[in-house]
Amino acid sequence: MHFAVFLHTKGVFDMPLLQVRDMPQDLYKKLADTAERDNRSIAQETVALLKKALGDNEDRVMRRKRVLEQIASNALEGADSLPDPADLIREDRDR
Repeated sequence: MHFAVFLHTKGVFDMPLLQVRDMPQDLYKKLADTAERDNRSIAQETVALLKKALGDNEDRVMRRKRVLEQIASNALEGADSLPDPADLIREDRDR
């Protein structure tokens, strides 16, 4: 299998272009199937898999856990003492 990296210089953003030659058909099929399952293009899936393989991608589940922990740590102090929204609406309507 041959790998070639070219610099694509059209447009404002100069992004490297990776071309893979002589890729086995079964590997390409697996890549295409995985991309479809993850709702990504083949190029997007390739980048995601390379990031994961190189340790540059946080697992989705771990990322969600981290975000939920951040949300929980930013919770309002004294939120238990806040009035019930239904009571506030009822009070407003009674006015």
